[in-house]
Parts: sequence; structure tokens; C-alpha cells
Amino acid sequence: MNVHPVPAPGERRRFPMYTEAFAADPHAAYRRMRGEYGALVPVELYPGINATLVVDHAMAVRILNDPVNFPADPRQWQRSVPPDCPILPMVGYRENALRSAGREHARYRASNVDALSGVSLHEMERTVRRAARQAISSFCARGEADFLHEFAKPVVLNSISTTAGAPKPLAARIGTTMKAVFEGGSDAERANTLLMAALQDLIDLKRAQPGDDLVTRLIQHKSALTDPELAQQLVTVFGAGYEPTTNTIANTELRIQTSTRVMDGVSSGALSIREALDEGLYNDPPMANYCFSYPPQPVVLDHQVLLAHQPVVISLAACNNDPTFGNLDQRLGNRAHLAFSAGPHTCPAADMSMVIAQAALEEVTEALPDMRLAISPDHVRWRPGPFHRALAALPVVFTPTAPLTN
Repeated sequence: MNVHPVPAPGERRRFPMYTEAFAADPHAAYRRMRGEYGALVPVELYPGINATLVVDHAMAVRILNDPVNFPADPRQWQRSVPPDCPILPMVGYRENALRSAGREHARYRASNVDALSGVSLHEMERTVRRAARQAISSFCARGEADFLHEFAKPVVLNSISTTAGAPKPLAARIGTTMKAVFEGGSDAERANTLLMAALQDLIDLKRAQPGDDLVTRLIQHKSALTDPELAQQLVTVFGAGYEPTTNTIANTELRIQTSTRVMDGVSSGALSIREALDEGLYNDPPMANYCFSYPPQPVVLDHQVLLAHQPVVISLAACNNDPTFGNLDQRLGNRAHLAFSAGPHTCPAADMSMVIAQAALEEVTEALPDMRLAISPDHVRWRPGPFHRALAALPVVFTPTAPLTN
């Protein structure tokens, strides 16, 4: 068998994933990656921070279901990373299920799953619909809005904060700092510090004023999480709940507005909002490249050696659009996409995220049926960053209408 290691720095070209050019057209980059390297691609997540990107669907599923050879604990690798690296808050070790392995992962995941199991999806849907109508009422008389900032963000933040038991001002602090952490820029380290302080304030509040909410259930869980551990569980709750769900809503609305097939299907009723969401999660999942793992010893895959303790990243977007993964034009009703990962690290809040996204989009589609983009699709801007697929804004126009009644 001919085996060669994934290229070390300087051996072969690495694809930079942090540039505006990559953000503007990542699918073209994935095609080039696949054509040049096949399933495993040498990439640069940030200047000097190298990784292997998986762009093959079958291989991604194999890796995601093999926590022994591909554990998610980054501590050994992290020793070689400068502590002020801007993307470290997104990829570094945390005491939560996302960034741990073995018994530690099992303990953290159990606390998350149990806390989430107390969320009534029916009540959450009612909360989302109220929040959506309030948001629509705030701008519907103008006939124009920024769909991302005036609709998607406040609806998701309202819904998540209600479920978590977080007052709106505190939830807003968490949301703002979480966005900066996702950006991975020069302010990421400071944003992470502010995020942890805001989460600790929420923990202190719920210890003093417990309620029927997710944070209280985490505090009272039998795993007896410490305050630092509680704060790290909330990083995953708000991280998975706020930014990705917001971007799921905005990305799907953009797809409705720019794909004639999707728009005609939704307008005629032939395509449900849930089907449009799944179409969007295939094409532009909000976490486009994530699900890190770090092999504890060298692993041979696809005739290549993945070196020990070096990050392996799953391109959820590239894998969803892998040409070998079925007919890309026949995906409606098929939820085999990897937008919520797979295996032991599958997102436990996937159902909650989809309830929020579906209810929000149904409300705005019914209230503003003639909504359309206010700019050419060519002028839509995406936020740069190696991990997310996130719009900078989504300006829309529609026929002005009176505020809605709740």
C-alpha cells in the first residue's frame, strides 16, 4: 500500500479558510480542494494554524462514529498553539461535551441531554411565534428591513433566553460576545472572557432564583457540575442555539429568495418550510467546517497518514455536497445531511433548533408573503471565518403592512 502523510507546513499548498475570498465562494473552494487532494485536504484555519479538512461524506461519517481513533480532546495539540490565537476560543479545550472525550464527555453530555429533555417543544414553538410576530411588528410598516439583524437574531435570542431562563439584558450580553467568539478575530480572546463572565452571572442568578428552565436543570443535575463546568455547558447551549440557529434562518431565507425552484415551491405550497430548511442545511449549513478531532496516534485514511495530535476538521458543507453522496437534485425529504454532526457528538439540541427555525420562517412567510431581496444576490456579503457560514446582513423589501396582533 502506498501511504504518505498529510503534508507538513511548506510541503504543499494549504488552502486558507479565513479569507474573504473563501467566505465569498466556499463551494468553489471545496471543488478545488476535492479535485486537487481528494477526501483529505491540507488547510490553514488561521495563519500558522494547520489542519486536515475532510470533504468526503462517507469518510466523515466514519470519523464521527470513531471516538477512539478520533477523540475531540484538543489538549495535547493545544500545547503548541499560542494562547492568544484568535480562533482558540472556538477550538481550544473546554470542560464540556464538545471538547472532551471518554468518561468526561459522557458526563457532560448526560447533563446536557437531561437538561434539554425538560424543554417542551410545543411551548418553545409558541414562544418563537410570539417573538417572531413582535419582531415583524417592529419593522413591517416600513416596507424594508434587515432580515438578519431585525428578525432572525432577536427571534432566536428571545427564544433561547426564555428557554434558558435568562433575562433579556443578560441574554443580549451573551449573544453579543458569542458572535465575537464565532468571528475568531482579534477581539475573540477578550470576547471569550466577557462571555464567561456573562454566563457566570446567569449561573449566579439561577442559583439565587431557580426556575423551570434549562440553566436551573443543569445546576440541579446529578452530575454535580462545578460553576466553571456549568459555564462551559452553557457555551454549547448558547453557541449551538444562538449563532447557528440564527444563521440557519437567514441562510434558508436567502435560499428561498435566490433559488427559483425553492421560492416557487414555498410560494405554491408544494415545498414546506421544513423541506426548505433541510435544503438549506445541505447547501449552506451554519457551521460549515467544524467537528474537530485529534487522533492520539497516527491513523491511515485514504492512503494518507493523519499525524497524531493534529486537528482533523469535518467540512459539513463539502460533505453534504459530495458528488458521490447521491443525486444532489433529489435531496428533498432526505435528512441525511451532517449539519448537526453524527455519532456520539451529534447535537442534542437539533430538534429545538429546528423548531425555532421552522416556526420563525413560517410566521414571516405568512405575514410578508411578497418579501424579496433588496439587493442583487451578487451583492450579498458573507462574514469571513473558517467555521461558520454566516451572512453580514440580509436586506429585504416587502409591501408595508400594519403591525401584527399577538
